[in-house]
Amino acid sequence: MLSRKPILELRERTARGLTGEVLEIGFGSGINLPYYPASVAQVYAVEPSSVARHLAEPRVQRSRVPVVWSGLDGQRLTLADASVDCALSTFTLCTIPDVSAALSELRRVLRPGGMLHFLEHGRSPTARVARWQDRLTPLQKRVAGGCHLNRNIPDLLREAGFCMDALEQYYLPGPKVATFISEGRARRC
Repeated sequence: MLSRKPILELRERTARGLTGEVLEIGFGSGINLPYYPASVAQVYAVEPSSVARHLAEPRVQRSRVPVVWSGLDGQRLTLADASVDCALSTFTLCTIPDVSAALSELRRVLRPGGMLHFLEHGRSPTARVARWQDRLTPLQKRVAGGCHLNRNIPDLLREAGFCMDALEQYYLPGPKVATFISEGRARRC
């Protein structure tokens, strides 16, 4: 579902402007690799799933951007303080058990002024939809690898010490409980 053409176009748009050394949390099967701009020198990939890492290998081998596996857990990054220029998270923040810890770690490893590019689904501003998200999240977590339907992505980013440089929110086609998107860039402030 997250590799359909409209979603791939959103992934490409989210990767625009990435530069230098980039940390990607939730690297998955490497589906974002083709969209990294020429200005990216290296990608540090964080991915807990050995299956996803295995699926990523063909993309990693074809990639013009070097990829360095940099841990399994976004909640405890092994990178040094202020060591990356940018970070990328696409459809990842919903599944991290301690998302606040992961965002704190992302902020720690970003250089001053470093930018987090994100494309995430989350809590709808529509009260009726949000109530359904709250009801369905316990089931969703069990059947979809820990995915929370009801995380308020912009609030989580602000609470972790990020300042929004750009934020677009909208519904994708499909059930509103799973299709409210937050897309943008937040800088370490």
